[in-house]
Amino acid sequence: MRAGFRMILDSADAIEVVGEAADGAAAIVAATRLQPDVICMDVQMPDMDGIEATRRIVADAAVTASVVIVTTFDRDDYLFQALSAGASGFLLKNAGPEELVAAVRAAAAGDALLAPEVTKRVIERFVAPASAPASVAGSAATTGAAVTITAELTERESEVLHLLAQALSNAEIAQRLYIGEATVKTHVSNVLQKIGARDRVAAVVYAHRNGLA
Repeated sequence: MRAGFRMILDSADAIEVVGEAADGAAAIVAATRLQPDVICMDVQMPDMDGIEATRRIVADAAVTASVVIVTTFDRDDYLFQALSAGASGFLLKNAGPEELVAAVRAAAAGDALLAPEVTKRVIERFVAPASAPASVAGSAATTGAAVTITAELTERESEVLHLLAQALSNAEIAQRLYIGEATVKTHVSNVLQKIGARDRVAAVVYAHRNGLA
């Protein structure tokens, strides 16, 4: 499987595969040594699984790589554990070569990517209705904080957040707003910082949860 992925990615323009690892522990060592921009991580591996490896890699300030989970198993527990661990994407192994390449490019550009099959489940899981119990929807204090934070966004940042909630890439947002991609990246960074979101997936959840989508 790794050999097949390597062949697909090495044949794509501007992508270089710099290393491979057979398990999570080896992936951590390789990430520190090779400093890749993107890591394609499996879930079920010997010694240390990909979820734990992702958690440790994301927590390591010395490693700046984005992690894309690529797994055979379309399971909710893997999906939500991976996102909680800090993964920037979740792709199934039955995805076509072009989808794998697109996922790596998206992660490298700072975008988040979820397989279409799982996007709806993420929203359903994390975006609780207003009438949901506090344990699901969040405390009143959290809701109040969210309103305050939203008010701090500029008009343009609010527009960017709205488009983020539609899972648009930086290039697509730039096209919608008639601005450059570099400007979009700056706005996205500001939005993530202001709303306290770790990544774009968290921003999507935030936007839906607070009625901003």
